[in-house]
Order: sequence, then structure tokens, then C-alpha cells
Amino acid sequence: MTTPVCTRASSAAAPATQTLPYASFSSYMRARQPVLLRTARSLTGNPSDAEDLLQTALAKTYVAWERIEDHRALDGYVRRALVNTRTSQWRKRKVDEFACDELPEPDPVPGGDDPAEQQALRDAMWRAIMRLPARQRAMVVLRYYEDLSEAQTAEVLGVSVGTVKSAVSRALGKLREDAELGLVRK
Repeated sequence: MTTPVCTRASSAAAPATQTLPYASFSSYMRARQPVLLRTARSLTGNPSDAEDLLQTALAKTYVAWERIEDHRALDGYVRRALVNTRTSQWRKRKVDEFACDELPEPDPVPGGDDPAEQQALRDAMWRAIMRLPARQRAMVVLRYYEDLSEAQTAEVLGVSVGTVKSAVSRALGKLREDAELGLVRK
């Protein structure tokens, strides 16, 4: 017959008639868990983090259970453990931002233009489009802003495809010659 090397392993295989070393801790935890969880939620703001925080604080309380003299003040002890644990977590968090003497240059905007210049060009373009005759303006907006094909534009306006092609061509010519657009593009 062999003797077990680890006495805990052999006792773990025994029936679960054993009680926890601190039955009073178990009953305290079951009774006060909802109240303490609300306190943890107020410290973290996230339910999952609150559960983790409460579990850590209760583990610390369990370790110190024999040293706690006044069991009527357990809520205060656990709350202090919650606050201290949360403070430790806060201090250990990784800081991604560092103070520096110079501000970094912003990333260049794709296309190399300044956003203010791009907005000025858009505004000038809309003013130039608004100066076009109504029929040409409708065709330019449908073709280039609504991204319709020539056939779709002709169908929407009830004209032929050739009419759309010629009117859009004349409108683009007028936009190329527009003095205000020429000033903004330079």
C-alpha cells in the first residue's frame, strides 16, 4: 500500500462535508455582498470592474479575518479595502500621455491642403454652381454631386443623353472660366 505524498490532495478527494475555515466569513459575504458591490460600482463605474474589485477586497478581508477584532465593523474594513485596492489599481495604470516641452506637429492632411483652404474652395465652387442657369446647375449636381450616370441624369430630368452631355460640357466650361474659382485655386 502506498502512502499519499500530498495530504491535501487525498483530503480533497474526500466527500465535501468539510466546512470553510471561516464559516462566519462565508455568511458575512453572502449577507453583505449586494451592499458592498454597490460601493464597488461607485468606485469603478463599470459593473465588471466592480465585481473584480469586490472579489479582491474580500480576498484581502479573508486573509485578515483572524486579525479583525471587532466583527461589527466589518463593513468599514471591507470598504477601506475597496478604496485602497482601487487606489492601488489607479496608481498602477499605464499612462499613455507624457508632458513635453514642444507640441508635436499635426499629421499632414492627405492631399496637402489646409482644411480651411479646402472649405474656401468648396464654398466658392457652390457659389459658382449657383450662378449657372437652373438647367445646367441641375445636371452638374446630378452628375457630379449625386454621382449619377449620364443616362440616369437624362432619365431624372426627362431629356436625352445628348442634351445632358452638351449642357454639362457648357456648364464645366463656365466653371473653368469663373473668376472667383480661379482666385481660390491659385
